[in-house]
Amino acid sequence: MKKVRWGVLSTAGIAQKEQIPAFLRSNNALVTAIATGSRIDKAIEVAKRFGIEKTYDSYEKLLDDPDIDAVYIPLPNHLHKKWVIAAAKKGKHILCEKPAAISVDEVLEMEKACNENGVLFMEAFMFYFHPQHARVKEIIDSGEIGDVSYMQAGFSFYLDEERRKTSIKMSDETGGGSIYDVGCYAIHSLRNILGAEPGTVHVHAVMDPEFHIDTDAVGYLTFQDGVRATFDCSFNLAARNEYKVFGTEGTITVPRAYRPDKNGGDGLIIVETNGISRTETLNDDQYRNQIEHLSAAILDGQDHVKHDFVNTVNNMRVIDACMESIKTGNQVKLS
Repeated sequence: MKKVRWGVLSTAGIAQKEQIPAFLRSNNALVTAIATGSRIDKAIEVAKRFGIEKTYDSYEKLLDDPDIDAVYIPLPNHLHKKWVIAAAKKGKHILCEKPAAISVDEVLEMEKACNENGVLFMEAFMFYFHPQHARVKEIIDSGEIGDVSYMQAGFSFYLDEERRKTSIKMSDETGGGSIYDVGCYAIHSLRNILGAEPGTVHVHAVMDPEFHIDTDAVGYLTFQDGVRATFDCSFNLAARNEYKVFGTEGTITVPRAYRPDKNGGDGLIIVETNGISRTETLNDDQYRNQIEHLSAAILDGQDHVKHDFVNTVNNMRVIDACMESIKTGNQVKLS
């Protein structure tokens, strides 16, 4: 089988822990090069560990490699726009870590560059590629839990004090903060499970006095037809990643919404109606599914992917509104 030849821009932890191993598990993708903007010795070590053929001491050199078809970008958030545009100009297809950028305006610039150069782009919301979410939508559409009028979502973990001193998650300059890091998942799931875009957003955040980023946030969103939703995210709570859908006749709880891979790929769906509950388990490899989906689109010469720029732009609009609400303390209208 023909495979897409991928290059990786940086030796970031997410690349080593999750994405490169997923490339190795995929059927239609192969990582053939990795680049570093600083330590070539680290890139050589990573390449040796994963059997990657080429190493480069600059991102530009990797992008100049004619044998690379696509690149994965796990760089800090504030660098996404620069390197997505650079990759697009070199004709490379792109998988870029979430959030795609730190503003809607940046995403629109990235979209323009990708369209002008005929390359595919996909934001790396891997959870979107686990089948548990499609199953949740099926249950909602079946009417089993009645009319849905409320949904809540949360993603948190405890960022220990030692890591806070050096983590890019704690840097305002690099696009840090709990909303950009994990709140973006919660916002994404609210929009996509409800199948609608919010009309208003009101967010309260706890701001770190030293690093000037949100360590915790709680948001309230309203949608058409009176549907409401809330999300919360935090660097100060125990690890959890979940959402819950409330209907007039029951509820759906998804306790492993964003990281079922931490449980061997097992996603759980708990449906409760009339005091009776049942649990459905769906197992899959969301990281591999994400890579194989984009790689298949590249190989087939498609001009569209499942998670497209429309979804990315709309999610970023909500994040922008969240940031504005935090800054002003007011509700922000999106439509």
